[in-house]
Amino acid sequence: MNIYIGNLSYEVTEEDLKQAFETFGEVESVKIIKDKYTNRSKGFGFIEMPDDAAAQSAINDLNDTEIKGRALKVNKARPRSDSRGGGGGYGGGRRGGSQGGGRRF
Repeated sequence: MNIYIGNLSYEVTEEDLKQAFETFGEVESVKIIKDKYTNRSKGFGFIEMPDDAAAQSAINDLNDTEIKGRALKVNKARPRSDSRGGGGGYGGGRRGGSQGGGRRF
């Protein structure tokens, strides 16, 4: 099961999360999401646990638990959607023609 962990302190490491979740069962992977420019944590991450029962137990027990001064928000991760918003292309809006005349500020 893929688990979402939010409200992470910037000081929390992947090893910290792994240790917290290993008490419930095997942890396949840990990933704290970082800003690509600053390499600083964005305050959330994901943990993959192969045993769904152990993962659910971890979610139940670790949600609202404090690690390094912040109460974690832990729940089952939702699948990423392929849609990133927007309608594709270059957007809509007014184009060309002589309707409306001039700019509006």
